[in-house]
Amino acid sequence: MHRRLLVVLVPLAVLLVAALGVPLSVTVAEREMQETYVDRLNDVGRFASLAETALTTGRTEALQQELARYHDLYGIPVAVIDTSGAVLLGPTRAYQEAARGEPALPRIVTAALAGARPEPSGEWAPWDGSALVVAEPVGRDSEVIGAVVTISDLSKTRHRILLRWAQLAGLGLLPLVALVAVAWPVSAWVLRPVRELDAASSRISQGDLTIRADAEAGPVELRRLAESFNTMMDAVENAVQRQRAFVSDASHQLRNPLTSLRLAVESLEPHLRAAGNGRQVFDVAVDELKAMQRLLNSLQASARMESIRTASPVDLDAVLATRVDRWRALTATAGQTLTVDVPPGLRLLEPTGGLGSILDELISNALRLSDAQVVAVTARVLTHGAEAEPAPGGVVTIAVRDDGQGIDASERAQALGRFWRSPRHQNVSGTGLGLAICADLVGAAGGELRLEEGLPRPDGSGYGFAAVVALPVVPHVTSSPGTPAPTPS
Repeated sequence: MHRRLLVVLVPLAVLLVAALGVPLSVTVAEREMQETYVDRLNDVGRFASLAETALTTGRTEALQQELARYHDLYGIPVAVIDTSGAVLLGPTRAYQEAARGEPALPRIVTAALAGARPEPSGEWAPWDGSALVVAEPVGRDSEVIGAVVTISDLSKTRHRILLRWAQLAGLGLLPLVALVAVAWPVSAWVLRPVRELDAASSRISQGDLTIRADAEAGPVELRRLAESFNTMMDAVENAVQRQRAFVSDASHQLRNPLTSLRLAVESLEPHLRAAGNGRQVFDVAVDELKAMQRLLNSLQASARMESIRTASPVDLDAVLATRVDRWRALTATAGQTLTVDVPPGLRLLEPTGGLGSILDELISNALRLSDAQVVAVTARVLTHGAEAEPAPGGVVTIAVRDDGQGIDASERAQALGRFWRSPRHQNVSGTGLGLAICADLVGAAGGELRLEEGLPRPDGSGYGFAAVVALPVVPHVTSSPGTPAPTPS
């Protein structure tokens, strides 16, 4: 935003300076040309007066010498021509050479011989290469007997114009430099609260509700905005804390009565007959009490895990080393096969509660909720959607796939909601909170938990179920000589 503000201010300042400087530059150039034209006009006027006397009396030697000295001194060819255009007096060769490149000369001479004083032929623009042609009639009205013509090279005049333009440009740059020098710190001071609000919002979106904006810096309006932001966050944090406290306290307070109720119900077992409706009702009641206890445990775990929103780097190899043997034992007990295909050396951002706990939940779902024969754990590194080497900005995807009975796309869209369970799993132990909690924790670490199709079923009737965890890559830190390597998380 800082650069964007300068991108808006600096061009506006440039346009303002240009709006003032361009007309001034045009005025300076026109004034230089006007001074040159007036100077040449005075010269040809004087020569025309002398030429009229010289041509009338026939004494032209003095005028010829003066025209020659003028050419030698100023380098400007000046000639006296008759009504036919022939040169009578002056440096003939120099005049003819200068006249070759001036297409406007015949028009100006014709006008002068007709008794008129034409406007200057030269352009004021420095990049125009034409000369300044000035002609003055000798004689008046019908008694014009000739004309005095000068052809002036304007290179020096144009050089002076360019020099003045350079000076004006330098003067115009001073306010621009001053504007940038002042705008940079001022805009930084104005926008610093905005940047802090943006950073605070980013931290809050990651789950850190304790962050607050600095309400002591910046303009008054932004300080008021920061105070309002902090007040809003205080209210949000208090509401979230009260909600979590309520869930935790309610779960804790319900645990003891529920335990007492379960003990009371189980104490009735010796008084029941081995067969009969009472035994069936007793079994249903015990199962429901167990389900309620599992639900309370899940609610308490959710409240505890959501109260901490921090993520830390972890080596995937270290996580799997403490989990794979246990997973193999569980799958072997269930008559299933576990395959693990994870490249070594992957380091990623671990969610709150540990990546191992999340993978445990996904493996448990694959064992409990499907009739799979194979459970496959794979990991890949993706950069811009394509598989690549681990690098900053990449994502590690860890997939737990099975070849059991999957769920369709409509159910996958609901499966990450709290307390949702598939109709096929209503009689399977569970609370419907596991995947929802895992998705929240992965999202708080900057990742994503998504559900996809799994492995093809052995009978070819479809695909199994897959849960894919995507987490940001954390580059390995290379230790410099003499610096101890960081310890693994």
